Amino acid sequence: MTEIDAKIDALVPAWLTLPDIAEQFGVEVTRVRQLVKEGQLIAVRRGENRALHVPAAFIDGAEQKVVKGLTGTLTLLRDDGFSDEEMLEWLFTPDESLPGTPAQALSENRGTEVKRRAQALAV
Repeated sequence: MTEIDAKIDALVPAWLTLPDIAEQFGVEVTRVRQLVKEGQLIAVRRGENRALHVPAAFIDGAEQKVVKGLTGTLTLLRDDGFSDEEMLEWLFTPDESLPGTPAQALSENRGTEVKRRAQALAV
């Protein structure tokens, strides 16, 4: 788990705590911690009590699961040598060619475009 810096914290429009996600998914918080441990989600410490938070854009509330395409994108970025902070910065920085941010594109089910850009970073 990473401690978030102010620049990246400002890029992410909304955050959820692990208990918030567990409640949305209808599971125990330990299951959400497992998703973080497995690399399916990125959690960072932020706020006064340094609690673990996940960007709200990573959660599909309607489907009660992780946004489609996120896990594969995170894997690609990790394979490219990105740290958690670098992944968050890339996912939440606007990309004119998408348009919007990669995180926004994932939530709009445009994961193929996002993965293509992530793969291009390795070249």
